[in-house]
Amino acid sequence: MPPDPARAAEVQAWLAKVAADLRAAEHDLAADPSLLEDSLFHCQQATEKTLKAFLTSRNTSFRKTHGLNELGLQSVRIDASLEPLCRRVARLTAYA
Repeated sequence: MPPDPARAAEVQAWLAKVAADLRAAEHDLAADPSLLEDSLFHCQQATEKTLKAFLTSRNTSFRKTHGLNELGLQSVRIDASLEPLCRRVARLTAYA
């Protein structure tokens, strides 16, 4: 079955937001003095949006949340190999 163009566009939109958050995180770290908490916020946002892009790509709905634990658990149900990574990034939720 060919990919769904609307879903592919939605995934690409999530990933474009991820790129913007990563760029903002790098900018915050490069500031003098660095803006560490702002950078961590953008890292949390990039992680959240990456998980949402993954879930969208797998046609899996998710509720509106910033909780990386919740999004990670949903992702791991689809691909168990993501478990170690999701466990590591869950602590970024505190910076949402």
